[in-house]
Amino acid sequence: MSDGYEIRTDLAEMDLDRVHGWLSTDAYWALGRTRDNVGTAAAHSLNYGVFHGRGQVAYARVVTDRANFAWLCDVYVDRDHCGRGLGRMVVKAVNRDLDAFGVRRTLLATGTAHGVYEPLGFGPLPDPTMWMIRQEG
Repeated sequence: MSDGYEIRTDLAEMDLDRVHGWLSTDAYWALGRTRDNVGTAAAHSLNYGVFHGRGQVAYARVVTDRANFAWLCDVYVDRDHCGRGLGRMVVKAVNRDLDAFGVRRTLLATGTAHGVYEPLGFGPLPDPTMWMIRQEG
């Protein structure tokens, strides 16, 4: 990839201890998430890591049936690497892979990064009144 950044998708290459640190302490949507939770979620998802040199500097996870639906989640860029287009880079890779599967509906939730996702094809739900949520706690 550009400027020495490389995307990898092999779960064995993900630094889940680092990902856990990011999500559990700095990601507003995952504060307090346990290491076991991060590992289990990663094991049952498609994983995208951005690496620079020997270290992982960003992460994204996709929950999908690989046919009809996907949920893009846990997108995080290390603060020392923000502002370099890594969020867009990883989302483009996700979109490319989901397009290859034929997935036509990808959801995500964000409170702060609409400007990252809109140029990549994401927008508001066409009819939010159709969607429901079951939520514990």
